[in-house]
Amino acid sequence: MNQDRPPVGDRFRRFRDRLDGGRAGRERAEDGTHASSVRPDAPLTDAGAAGLAPVPGRDAGPGERGSGGRRRRGGEELRVPEAEFVSYYGRPILKAPVWKWDIAAYLFTGGLAAGSSLLAAGGQLTGRPALRRSGRVAALAAVTASAGFLIHDLGRPDRFHHMLRVAKLTSPMSVGTWILTAFGPAAGVAAVAEAAPLLPERGPLGLVRRLLPPAGQVAGLAAAVTAPALATYTGVLLADTAVPSWHEAYPELPVIFAGSALASGAAVGLIGAPVAQAGPARRMAVAGAALELSGSHRVETRFGLLGEPYRTGRPGRLLNAGRVLTVAGVAGALLGRRSRVVSVVSGAALLAASVATRFGVFYAGVASARDPKYTVVPQRERANRRDAAAGPAPL
Repeated sequence: MNQDRPPVGDRFRRFRDRLDGGRAGRERAEDGTHASSVRPDAPLTDAGAAGLAPVPGRDAGPGERGSGGRRRRGGEELRVPEAEFVSYYGRPILKAPVWKWDIAAYLFTGGLAAGSSLLAAGGQLTGRPALRRSGRVAALAAVTASAGFLIHDLGRPDRFHHMLRVAKLTSPMSVGTWILTAFGPAAGVAAVAEAAPLLPERGPLGLVRRLLPPAGQVAGLAAAVTAPALATYTGVLLADTAVPSWHEAYPELPVIFAGSALASGAAVGLIGAPVAQAGPARRMAVAGAALELSGSHRVETRFGLLGEPYRTGRPGRLLNAGRVLTVAGVAGALLGRRSRVVSVVSGAALLAASVATRFGVFYAGVASARDPKYTVVPQRERANRRDAAAGPAPL
């Protein structure tokens, strides 16, 4: 045995002192006692019989309860101190998402593509060509950016192709990949159809010029049919993870993302169409703002501790900015319906609000995964509720 190493009892007492933050050692130093000494008038508990100083809450005698003591059903005392919000070797309890800013941008561009295609379908069905054209072009640009952000996060383009080898309905990622695959070509054909008037009227290109408009109408409606799924599946994807503040908000995240998608699509109409054709865009802005603001309010107020990441730090600032910009954009869209400049400024505010909302939700989930209390406290509360519902343990 190595004579330089302290005895096991001393090592254990040092370890216990470190857990207590040095409190027990300071108390013993003030009393002039050694760790292994026991006062003659101290109660002889399990720790006292072993020659150790009693620890409040853990070594309390019968009928006593220390400051850190807890009791099970039936009054039995748990001889362990209250857990602190630390983890093994100081590591987080949950592994924080490895996603970076490109996934937050992917959340925004996917919603923008969905909202723009719905706007284009509305312009197509109501005979508003400028609204239809701006919506189709924006949808193609946004879905192309979405694919770029997703491939950048995957690391290699072939990984996106490999995800199409299977279709798993229980996997939001697999379903989302197929939604994006179905939406992209439809949005592309609809946008290309807007270039038909630029083609010559005769020859092979003349035939293409005649075929593109009806093909674009069918493709535009097909993209609009898949748009709601594209707008909301990312909310389901986030809620399907173990990240506490995302998982708890599983009913609200799809609602927030749907409202954000409608608001961003309305912004495209306010910016790209004249005020005489922007009526559907203004109505979309009101509907999207109502969904987004109501969903954001619920995740911040109804989930207690797990709603805290949505209210504090960088996520809180982003979501607050998103609310202010959303209200300003809707107000400008309604009050400035005769002003082209006000409509453009309102559309820009709605686009900025959608960006702030998506990034705020993203960073709120990351913050909740990094702090152990957002995992430990809700688990303890659920266990206490189960114990209370089960009643006293049988003797």
